[in-house]
Amino acid sequence: MNMFKLSDEHQAIFELARDFANKEVWPKARELDETARFPSELFAKAHQLGLLNAFVPESVGGLGLGVFAHSLIGEALSLGSAGFCTAALANELAAVPVILGGNEAIYKEFLAPMVDEPHMAAYCVTEPGAGSDVASLKTTAKKAGDKFILNGSKMWITNAGHAKWFFVLAKTDPAAGHKGMTGFVVPANSPGIIMGKKEDNMGQRCSDTRGLTFENVEVPARYMLGKEGDGFRLAMGAFDRTRPVVASGAVGLAERAMLCAIDYAKQRTTFGKPIAEHQAVAFMIAEMARDIEASRLLVWKAANEIDAGQRNTFTASIAKLLAADSCMRITTDAVQIFGGYGYNREYPVEMLMRDAKIFQIYEGTSQIQRLIIARHLLEQ
Repeated sequence: MNMFKLSDEHQAIFELARDFANKEVWPKARELDETARFPSELFAKAHQLGLLNAFVPESVGGLGLGVFAHSLIGEALSLGSAGFCTAALANELAAVPVILGGNEAIYKEFLAPMVDEPHMAAYCVTEPGAGSDVASLKTTAKKAGDKFILNGSKMWITNAGHAKWFFVLAKTDPAAGHKGMTGFVVPANSPGIIMGKKEDNMGQRCSDTRGLTFENVEVPARYMLGKEGDGFRLAMGAFDRTRPVVASGAVGLAERAMLCAIDYAKQRTTFGKPIAEHQAVAFMIAEMARDIEASRLLVWKAANEIDAGQRNTFTASIAKLLAADSCMRITTDAVQIFGGYGYNREYPVEMLMRDAKIFQIYEGTSQIQRLIIARHLLEQ
C-alpha cells in the first residue's frame, strides 16, 4: 500500500472511529477517569459500529481486519480516551494467540460469539513476580487424563473483571524453560478462578485491571492452543501484531494533548498577546507535531509489514518505543503550556499525562523495547 495515503476503506474506518471518539468518548473521558467505571455502554456502541472485535476471522463471521486497520482504530479511539482504547483493543491481545493457534473449533466456540455480542477477553501472562521476564512465570498446568489442572496467579490483567474467557500461559514442563510453556483458552466461569479487586491505577482508570488466581482449575485438553510447548511462541507472536496497535494508542493520546495545548495557547494571553505567539510555546507545539507524525509513520510501517507476512519485531519495537516515550513527553509539555492550570484537575491535560505513563510500561517496557532493538542490530 501507499505508506503516505490511506485507501478509501482505511480512510472510512479511521473517520468512523474518530467521529465516534470525538462525539461519544471524549465528552465522557473526565467522568470515566473520576469514577473509574468500566464503560460498558460505550463498548456496546463501538461493537454496533464494528469497531470492537473486528479481528475475528471471516471463517467464523468476523471482519478479519488486519493490524493496519486496527492501528487506525487504536489511534482514533485513543483520541477519545486511552483507557477506553486499551480495554477495547485488549481483546485483540487475548485473541491473537488463539488465532495463531489455528484451531477452528476454538474459533467457533470463543471468537464467533464476539461477532454477535460485545464480549471481552483477557490476556493472562504477567505474574506478580514475572513481568518482562516471561520465562520466569510460575503458573503450572498438569496433564490429568483429558484435561489440565491449572494453578498459579496472574497480575495486571486488563479486562479481567469483564472477560468471558482468558488466554492463559502456563508451564506444562517446568524443567524446559520457555519451551515448556503452553497456552490455553480458559472460560472465565471455570470453578477455581478467584478474581482480585479492581486496581486503583494512576491513569487509564476506566480500564479494568485485576489479579487472578487459579486454584485447581480444570481446563479441557481441547482448549490447548497448538501443541504442548507452543505457548511462549504464541504469546510472544501476539506482540508483533499488538505492539503497533498499542503504539497507535499512544499516538492518539499525544494528538489529543497537542490539540488541547493548541486550543489553550490561542486563548491564553500574556504580555499582550496569545502565548501561542511566544516562540518558546510555539516551538513546544511544533515538536509535538514532529513526534506525532514520526510515531504514526513507524506505526504504519510496522503494521504494514506484519500484514504483508513479513517479520516486524524490530520495527514494532521501534514504533512502540518512540510512540510511548513521545506521548509521555508531549503530555508533560501540554501540562507545561497550561501552566498552573495544567496541574489542576479542572483541565484535561493532567489526566492525559497520567494516562500516558502506562504506554512506557505495558506490552513491554521502553527498556525492553531498547533491548530488543539493540539485540537485533548487534546480531547482524
